[in-house]
Amino acid sequence: MASSAAGCVVIVGSGGFQVKLYDIEQQQIRNALENIRKEMKLLEQAGSLKGSLSVEEQLSLISGCPNIQEAVEGAMHIQECVPEDLELKKKIFAQLDSIIDDRVILSSSTSCLMPSKLFAGLVHVKQCIVAHPVNPPYYIPLVELVPHPETAPTTVDRTHALMKKIGQCPMRVQKEVAGFVLNRLQYAIISEAWRLVEEGIVSPSDLDLVMSEGLGMRYAFIGPLETMHLNAEGMLSYCDRYSEGIKHVLQTFGPIPEFSRATAEKVNQDMCMKVPDDPEHLAARRQWRDECLMRLAKLKSQVQPQ
Repeated sequence: MASSAAGCVVIVGSGGFQVKLYDIEQQQIRNALENIRKEMKLLEQAGSLKGSLSVEEQLSLISGCPNIQEAVEGAMHIQECVPEDLELKKKIFAQLDSIIDDRVILSSSTSCLMPSKLFAGLVHVKQCIVAHPVNPPYYIPLVELVPHPETAPTTVDRTHALMKKIGQCPMRVQKEVAGFVLNRLQYAIISEAWRLVEEGIVSPSDLDLVMSEGLGMRYAFIGPLETMHLNAEGMLSYCDRYSEGIKHVLQTFGPIPEFSRATAEKVNQDMCMKVPDDPEHLAARRQWRDECLMRLAKLKSQVQPQ
């Protein structure tokens, strides 16, 4: 999809729910509706349209609103999708807090801002939660649910149920932590990848091969903990066999990388040999990536254990 926000709109519409879009710039709404129509037509042509409704039936559920009051009227769930700016998001949630009732859920798509800061001082804080989708959400179903310390358990349960109903895969973060879970794992990989390249241990392109042709192959189906469980006679066996070796290697890890300009230029040069960094080549590669994710999603749906 063109953006994570558009992807979220299409997913909710595919679940048969009415969706209202609001933005302070009316042209943004018009552009979004046009892009959504184009993307959904392409999904239909590719046989990847979600839900039981036709394209036209789904599109009929999606509309734009000229003002925020109209947009939230009668809503059961409000999903904020503005840029990662804490003050901007707080301003929006303060505005929403003054016009909603005691039933609607206030949710943010933030990938890194802490709920305790995002929802601080809101009257309806018990109805607030972070529901972080992964980009592109139409092809990657995971949604991280991160509550504020005062979020009501029913808010988490209702959001979890909604995400399941629209075909996503929600997971519960039991308490807030910087980066949530997905980005903490992602940043750990990026950190060690950067160190290995910076220290001349591996080239950038070969580093990526380790993930795309190695770890990523199995991680597309099972996680690191189940991998441990299966690589021995269960988790206890794995820890008995390999924990000392793991600790020995971990002790050789370096400090947090500075992401120096010199290393960034080295990595960029290697990446540009594969994908030049002009808009046309980047867009084409993203489209290829999304098509691969679409096919992977279809495969996963066929091989899920009963």
